[in-house]
Amino acid sequence: MYSTTDFRKNLKIEIDGEPFIIVDCQHVKPGKGVAFVKTRYKSLITGSVLNKNFRSGDKVDKPDLEEREMQYLYLDEPHYVFMDNTTYEQSRIDGAALEDVLPFMKDNVNVTVLFHNGSPINVELPNFVNLRVTQTDPGVKGDTASGGSKPATLETGHIVNVPLYLEEDELIKVDTRTGEYVERVKE
Repeated sequence: MYSTTDFRKNLKIEIDGEPFIIVDCQHVKPGKGVAFVKTRYKSLITGSVLNKNFRSGDKVDKPDLEEREMQYLYLDEPHYVFMDNTTYEQSRIDGAALEDVLPFMKDNVNVTVLFHNGSPINVELPNFVNLRVTQTDPGVKGDTASGGSKPATLETGHIVNVPLYLEEDELIKVDTRTGEYVERVKE
């Protein structure tokens, strides 16, 4: 069990059987009354963000969480199939739980899957992925890196703004946290 004195950003806690991650916490000691911890936490299952004040000395459960390195294999409507890299065991995850990572996920990419009580609840991609540009307006002579940007459709269907000089079939690095273009990748 965790006490409120253990609270810090990114600590995973369990409340009423549901796992949460602390997004922000502030220990407050008013001049009059009992100290408390002002906490903002996010559900690892639904993604909803909640605010709550915990009294000093309150306790919360430690969640039964496990992270495994897995590889995305294929889509089996409406589930996505992942394979454990060490045991080769396959797990199916509902597409609704993957909305944030789907624009950057392609076949055979390695991801970290978070399990709660033995069932998969969350998928975390690497910070950067390399994706191929499948459609964009052609580059024009004189376009420079500092010029401007144009929309480009990636192999996963996600649209990202890229510099004017990039053309179709080029490989680019995309930041999965922000969804933005980082740089062109040499092949």
